[in-house]
Amino acid sequence: MKILILVAGTNEPSNSNVLADAFAEGARSVSGIEVEKIRLKDLTIDHFTVENYKKTCVSDDDFCDLQEKIEAAKGIAIASPIWNFSVPAHLKNLIDRMGAFALDEETHSQGQFGGKPFTFLFTGGVPVIAWKALMYVTTLHVSEAMKYYGATITGRSFEPRCQPAKGKFGLVVDKRPDSLAKARRNGVRFAKLTKLFSETGKLPLRIRLISSFFTWAYRVGNRILYPVSMQQ
Repeated sequence: MKILILVAGTNEPSNSNVLADAFAEGARSVSGIEVEKIRLKDLTIDHFTVENYKKTCVSDDDFCDLQEKIEAAKGIAIASPIWNFSVPAHLKNLIDRMGAFALDEETHSQGQFGGKPFTFLFTGGVPVIAWKALMYVTTLHVSEAMKYYGATITGRSFEPRCQPAKGKFGLVVDKRPDSLAKARRNGVRFAKLTKLFSETGKLPLRIRLISSFFTWAYRVGNRILYPVSMQQ
């Protein structure tokens, strides 16, 4: 069974890419798990328009191939830097394009991932307190979009102070053995969850309860926004 890692970082070298490699190393240590890593910067994916909402993928860019990989993967990890309070534009564009297959064709409002596990590895230049107080909220749209698509979010990690010095950018996580070890542990944990889900169709109760609450809240909100009288 395969785990797909999508890396949104564009820098060379990239802190998010190095953490993704450590995550992949941990995941591969779990029996029966394969890992494929794709860097979005290496792909050409056209900007989203409503014309992309088609049942069958028809595209002259790299999206159709990536769609097949996302649908085939048993679990998805996304590693991304946080730039100016959000993720790089090409990741947001991918999320928008994913609606073509991650939502139902008729209403584009019902998620199709069937609970597939997703996890996130974020990096940023700010300290942890800034992540907890602000960055967590400004990047919440990424995981919420995946929930909307029917995914189950199993984790979100943040690596702080990814700068050699104030106002300077560069690779630092390769010199942080504790951070690399944490990424490997997260990889092992996610691989085990993915394997469990693939074999049983279920995740641990705590994760299922959180996911069920989101589904319930979405349905309630949808009924408030779109009463039955408006749907007829």
